[in-house]
Amino acid sequence: MKESAGFKLLAGIVSFAVAALLIVVLVNRLQAGDGMISRPAVNEAASYLDYPLETITGDTTSLREYRGDVLLLVNVASKCGFTPQYEGLQQLEETYADKRFHVIGFPANNFLNQEPGTNEEILAFCTGEYDVTFPMMAKISVKGDNIHPLYRYLTSESPERGEITWNFNKFLLDREGKVVARFGSKTEPRDETLEGTIRDLLADTGGM
Repeated sequence: MKESAGFKLLAGIVSFAVAALLIVVLVNRLQAGDGMISRPAVNEAASYLDYPLETITGDTTSLREYRGDVLLLVNVASKCGFTPQYEGLQQLEETYADKRFHVIGFPANNFLNQEPGTNEEILAFCTGEYDVTFPMMAKISVKGDNIHPLYRYLTSESPERGEITWNFNKFLLDREGKVVARFGSKTEPRDETLEGTIRDLLADTGGM
């Protein structure tokens, strides 16, 4: 009887430990941004151009689909002091889209809960308030334990590495998908240096 009781006690301890471990794992998965974003599974050895991206309307894409285009990647937010930059970003899109340039917006709620809405609410806001037509991705995390793999590459491995400092940080990619420049939140989309760099990259056809 003592042996049976001991076995039951041991089994109970093991079950408790397993349950506790599962809780810890679940908590860690929820500790990013607003706690609603999960980290997508990717092959970490794959090129960052192939990391899967979900569009704001639920489709699947990747930066590979934009190969040959000059890209400006921006982590956006709807309730930030820099939110009016949407207007300038849209102007860039309209000015240079026919030359194969695109802004790509990445909504993220990593800073003071300034992007709290759902993908549907974010899309309604940016199209309704700023007539945004450039590609928008689904809400992600751009820093912390649950950082999206693309932003892990941008901030940890790219030539312009460094933690995202606030909403509306900007990464500029050339036609080959290489990160060639980075601009902070205070740099307006129509800033002379930023826009001049875009024009220079567009003038380089890259053998196309």
